[in-house]
Amino acid sequence: MEAQVDERKSAALAEANLRVEDGAQKVTTFAAAREMLRHTQVLQDGAGADEVDVGDPEQVPVFYLDGKPHKTRRAAIARFFTPRAISERYQAVMEATTDRLLADFRARGEARLDEISFELAVAVASKIVGLSQSDPQDMAPRIAVLLRASFTNAKGLARWKNLLLRSWYGYRFYVKDVRPAVRVRREEPGEDIISQCLAKGYSDKAIMIECMTYATAGMVTTREFIVMVAWYMFERDELRADFLAADEERQFAILLEILRLEPIAALLYRRSAQDLPETCLGALREGARFVVDMRAVNADEAAVGACPHALDPDRAKGQQGTFMSFGDGAHHCPGWQVALHETRIFIDRLLRVPGVAMVKPPEMLWNAPLMSYELRDAQVRCTP
Repeated sequence: MEAQVDERKSAALAEANLRVEDGAQKVTTFAAAREMLRHTQVLQDGAGADEVDVGDPEQVPVFYLDGKPHKTRRAAIARFFTPRAISERYQAVMEATTDRLLADFRARGEARLDEISFELAVAVASKIVGLSQSDPQDMAPRIAVLLRASFTNAKGLARWKNLLLRSWYGYRFYVKDVRPAVRVRREEPGEDIISQCLAKGYSDKAIMIECMTYATAGMVTTREFIVMVAWYMFERDELRADFLAADEERQFAILLEILRLEPIAALLYRRSAQDLPETCLGALREGARFVVDMRAVNADEAAVGACPHALDPDRAKGQQGTFMSFGDGAHHCPGWQVALHETRIFIDRLLRVPGVAMVKPPEMLWNAPLMSYELRDAQVRCTP
């Protein structure tokens, strides 16, 4: 391949909109990113981390914790994301929801990929969290509006409109989805996040925050991942044929290579917990901030090989293919295998629908608060 080949779809959008906060040193190489993300004296930063009171670790989302409290909480939730949990508890939900969504798609003959992929992500995340009393078909629109209103830089009247939407749909999510699940889980605990929260004495507010944290992490990113993968598949006949003929391991390699090129989370912020006289970034004072540029790191030729902007599933060998797409160190994404499994199942079955084709590619938007791309209104059709 020629070194100048660039097959990325979201690169131009990201280049035009990616903004690093003032005072944060950028990390752009794979080796430096891995060293700093695994450093024991580095703390979570960004996403309002500096404004969160971590005085009672049991009442704070695990995302914002560090050190021993974080390690303890991560150990407690680890069982929800193991390969065994996926195969025994979540795969049936992935398959049943996918089959229902695609049956509806075949009956109508058309669908919007961002809508049906989000409903799948909601169904799977709901199983993990324990939102057992709600139909994902009804819950997905509520959560979609709530998240859209929560992550916006709108100004003026639009800002006030979003504040009202966030309040109203947050209340509806709590009343219709969270509270009924909590009521049932108090009587019948299950293998889920809400049951674990109740066992530790979480308040209703803390449980609501926990549900929102998993909604953001488990639903939003998976939706974008599924739509991006589908876009690649529908535009590249050879890739689609490769995927459909492949075993599970090869299919995962293809998915991970697409994610390497198109990371949904573009920036990971961290800060030093104390003076660090020797790091790959030089000497850092306590509180010094740095940010891992995921796009640059995932294109570091020293780690990923030649022609880093070209799609090559074979480059995954020896790295398990993840590179830095799910982060690294203590705060690496705990649900990454769940996202891979549900994406693989959905894409594989979607591509086997008779006559399926993408008739309108997605519109690419930029979410400034999340520093992430969004893919909307991708239209697919099939033989009804």
